[in-house]
Amino acid sequence: MIVLIGVSMLIFAIARVIPGDPARIALGPNATAEQVADLREKLHLNAPVVVQYGIFLRDLFHGDLGQSLYTNRAVTTDIAQFLPATLELVFVSGFMMIVLGLPLGVLSARYRGRWIDTAIRLVSLLGVSAPSFVWAVIFMLLFAFYLPIFPIAGQISDTIKLPAVTGFVMIDALIAGNLAAFFDALRHIILPAFSLALAGIGQAARLTRSSMVETYEKPFIEMARSYGFMESRIASHFALRPSLIPSLTVIGLDFAALLANAFLVEQVFAWPGLSRYGVQVILRKDLNAIVGTVLVISAMFLIVNIVVDLLIAFINPRIRLSQRPA
Repeated sequence: MIVLIGVSMLIFAIARVIPGDPARIALGPNATAEQVADLREKLHLNAPVVVQYGIFLRDLFHGDLGQSLYTNRAVTTDIAQFLPATLELVFVSGFMMIVLGLPLGVLSARYRGRWIDTAIRLVSLLGVSAPSFVWAVIFMLLFAFYLPIFPIAGQISDTIKLPAVTGFVMIDALIAGNLAAFFDALRHIILPAFSLALAGIGQAARLTRSSMVETYEKPFIEMARSYGFMESRIASHFALRPSLIPSLTVIGLDFAALLANAFLVEQVFAWPGLSRYGVQVILRKDLNAIVGTVLVISAMFLIVNIVVDLLIAFINPRIRLSQRPA
């Protein structure tokens, strides 16, 4: 709670030093001075910043983030509409980071010094060396333009209509029993999710490899080999678990950062998510929407960090037992 209040104070102050008059931007160049003055009064922009922040906190504790000047709707309504699309994209990206990054790191460590190790390290380096939006453009050109395998934009084809139950298109398709819609949504999400996850996949692979190479030098690995365990069992049962802690920590941080990093990928693929909405409200200096969007992303970041700490405590008995009372 203290962190969120600090974030709200910081973004509240930054949003108000961005050049431009929110009232004038919202009403357009043809609005009269009286109309602009009335809107400024309605938004409390003539009051001191401290007073404005106090009004914001009062409304926030009542679940009111104000009205968006961009959509002319409540900010909470906008967030409820756009957040599920971003969460769906982030969850699929995080899933890719785990199911691709960790096995690649294990494979690289197991065959360290061989061509497989070299190839995986090269791919990992390429993944972390370029921003997500660069890969988004490359994948769009390769797999949506030159090789039309995947759709180029959106969450689902315009010809498919689904009832909005959860806001997650693939889940709504399964609830409706529409497998064609599910696979259509899956095809739409693969390119943006992989573009967003590629840097995390590379980082997870590199860190897992580094941790496992160090773990392979431990005495208990030599003892496992002396007992005749197969290398695949040694890698999966003895070397991987103690090597997961730094990897999970980084994956958790990368997963939380995906919420903020998704804005350019969402722009490239016209993905109707919260990050894309955040870009639009920043360009229009929509103060209430800016603060609401940043607060939601910050809250998700904190939740992910708490979950990662719990997972690490579950994986590492030393951390879990050290927290028990004597």
